[in-house]
Amino acid sequence: MTDALDPAALDPADMREQYRTAEFVEADLAADPMEQFARWFAQAADSDAIVEPNAMVVSTATPDGRPSSRTVLLKHYDGRGFVFFTNYDSRKGMELETNPHVSLLFPWHPVARQVLVTGTASRVGRDETAAYFRTRPHGSQLGAWASEQSSVIASRAELLARYEDLAARYPEGEQVPVPPHWGGFRVVPGTVEFWQGHENRLHDRLRYVREGGAWRVERLAP
Repeated sequence: MTDALDPAALDPADMREQYRTAEFVEADLAADPMEQFARWFAQAADSDAIVEPNAMVVSTATPDGRPSSRTVLLKHYDGRGFVFFTNYDSRKGMELETNPHVSLLFPWHPVARQVLVTGTASRVGRDETAAYFRTRPHGSQLGAWASEQSSVIASRAELLARYEDLAARYPEGEQVPVPPHWGGFRVVPGTVEFWQGHENRLHDRLRYVREGGAWRVERLAP
C-alpha cells in the first residue's frame, strides 16, 4: 500500500480565490447579533449564487471531546437563538444530550461570507416540534419515521421498504403522528462571528460575545 496518488490529480495547494468585497467595520453592525444575522441571512437568501442559504454545519462532540459535523437546515431563528430539527436518537442528538456545547457554521462562500456560532443546545417544546412537523411535506413526515438516523442498515432497499410500509399506513392526506424520538433543538448563542472575506487574506472578523446578559463586539485578526 502506498501514499502516492495519481500525479494528474488536482493539487488543492494551487486553488485560491481573491475576495473583492467592501470593508465590514464595527459601525456597520446591529446592536444585537440576531438582528445582524437577520440582515446577512436576507442578503444571502436574495443571492442567486447561494443554494440553500439556511444550510449550516452543526458540530457536536462526545463528553470526552470527540467531534463530529454534518450539514442540516436552519428552520427558525429569533432573539432566543437558532432552531433545527432532527432524530433525537441520531449521533448529533445523542451527543447533544450528553454534551450540549455546539457550533454552527453558515458557509456563504459565493458572497465571501461566513457566520460562526458557538453556544449550547436544548430541546424545544413538543408543541413547537409538532407545529413545525405539520408544515413538512407528507413524504418528509414519513421519512422521519422510516429512518433510524445514524444507525447501520443492511441496504437502501431496507430503508425504502420501511418507507413504503409507512406510506401504505398513512396515505397522502392522512395525518402522520409526530415521532416521539424526533424534534427540535434550539442553540442559544454565546458568541456569533461575522466573517467577510477580503483580498490578501486580510478578512474582517467581527465577533459578538455574550457577557452577563449583554453583548460586546471584538475584532479578530484573520
